Amino acid sequence: MAGQGTPATALLVKRGIAYRTHPYRVSPDVPNYGALVAEALGVAPERVFKSLVTEVDGALTVAVVPVTGELDLKALAAAVGGKRATMADRAVAERATGYVRGGISPLGQRRRLPTVLDESALDLPTIYVSAGRRGLQLELAAADLVALTDARAAPLQTH
Repeated sequence: MAGQGTPATALLVKRGIAYRTHPYRVSPDVPNYGALVAEALGVAPERVFKSLVTEVDGALTVAVVPVTGELDLKALAAAVGGKRATMADRAVAERATGYVRGGISPLGQRRRLPTVLDESALDLPTIYVSAGRRGLQLELAAADLVALTDARAAPLQTH
């Protein structure tokens, strides 16, 4: 597909990391967006991860969690040695990452933010994350995502 390049894919190409792109069509305004993306891609929803920009003690931090669960803000704060985590304001998240909501990738952000990946990703052969644009997912090894973002892995989902 022409014009699929994003800062995330450019970073992967530059570093020589194996990945695949997967286009899909799902309205970003529907409830259960992540589950519908997984369905559109024909993959198990626990393999599709959302990138959530948060603030931990005032510092922006990216949490990468499966679309099947909710982010446990207390667990995120603990994972980075903080006391309190909240969701970042949408405009702040978009400005810091250079991406729009529904298309925020953990890779190729305007400002590299500390990243925490839900540990469930490490048990999967590959995971799907946003490629940096609505309607396009990246499939890559979780270990490559960790290496490129210096992410730490921790349990982040509420159960």
